[in-house]
Amino acid sequence: MKQVVHFGAGNIGRGFIGALFSQSGYHVTFIDIADEIIRKLNEEKQYKVILATDEQESAIIKNVSGFNNLTQEEEVINAIVQATYVTTAIGPNVLPRIAPLIAKGLMKRVEETDGKLYVIACENQISATDLLKGYILEHIDDEIKDKILEQVYFYNSAVDRIVPIQHHHDSLDVLVEPYYEWVVETTDKIPPVEGMKVVPDLAPFIERKLFTVNTGHATIAYIGYLEKKATIDEALADKRILAHVQATLKETGDYLVKQYRLDPGEHKDYINRILDRFKNAYLHDDVTRVGRSPLRKLGPSDRFIKPAMEAEKAGLSYKQLAKAIATALLFDYEEDAEAVKLQEMVREHGVSYVLKEVSKLDENSGLTEEIVRHYKVIKK
Repeated sequence: MKQVVHFGAGNIGRGFIGALFSQSGYHVTFIDIADEIIRKLNEEKQYKVILATDEQESAIIKNVSGFNNLTQEEEVINAIVQATYVTTAIGPNVLPRIAPLIAKGLMKRVEETDGKLYVIACENQISATDLLKGYILEHIDDEIKDKILEQVYFYNSAVDRIVPIQHHHDSLDVLVEPYYEWVVETTDKIPPVEGMKVVPDLAPFIERKLFTVNTGHATIAYIGYLEKKATIDEALADKRILAHVQATLKETGDYLVKQYRLDPGEHKDYINRILDRFKNAYLHDDVTRVGRSPLRKLGPSDRFIKPAMEAEKAGLSYKQLAKAIATALLFDYEEDAEAVKLQEMVREHGVSYVLKEVSKLDENSGLTEEIVRHYKVIKK
């Protein structure tokens, strides 16, 4: 049976990427540090993926197992030697931590086999696989680097599926929304995976997704948090919040239409489909889950800052994006480490400093001034 090594046995890993590989005839070896999940995978050898619909349809995901990368390094390395794919759904910030282990697996692999291996980081991050490739190559011996690059192929991808916090903590089963999209950038002929779409140019897909789905989702979460809403669908039921989100996505949409020559009507329909997905009450998606890791979300290439900067450069409106960024700066959820750190930075140094250090914005730019203005108004 074909093998895939997937880093990240969390809800997205099990409920999305791992499930697609299993349904395509692969054995999926999940790699994670969560002992209980790894134990259950090895004992139960299957789990259910349940759709968040009236009917609650489900699929049984089989041919799965797991290793703990902290305590079973040699087993992970040997699994990489046998794999066709190595994928991740572990969070962009964790990629540098798993790179040394993947590097060991690749070095042993090219010594034992000349088979091709395909590496794909399935993260909410532009060029995530390029980043992972860079981290891996830092740990590859120079004399073997060329051989690895001949046999190992690294492809960027865009992923889209809402997987909320699960409320059955003693189970491997995962509740997911029915919709998903997995787009991989390559012109190579690669082993087929059910649900994977291969395209020659990922940029329009990944930016459309990042600056519509992720920007919209985070905007709802941050303004919803400030308005004391518990879930995403509850927040969108508020007409004022809905109007703000629509206005924000109008700004990101104007940039996307101009940059990639998208059809304005088709993109408007895409926005509406995304908003309908967010309204799915079966997901019970907490605003605090969607809003977590605000420092990452305020990064220069992420869902808020990049489209706002590009809109400013192109002479397009960015006022609603600036307001959304201001709400992110006010996210003070005490159970999220990044939110706590963000608030400490704001208290010690001020908003302009945070935008300079975290978002790489010029303190005197029009965008910074607009964000600070909204921040002061909202805080009052």
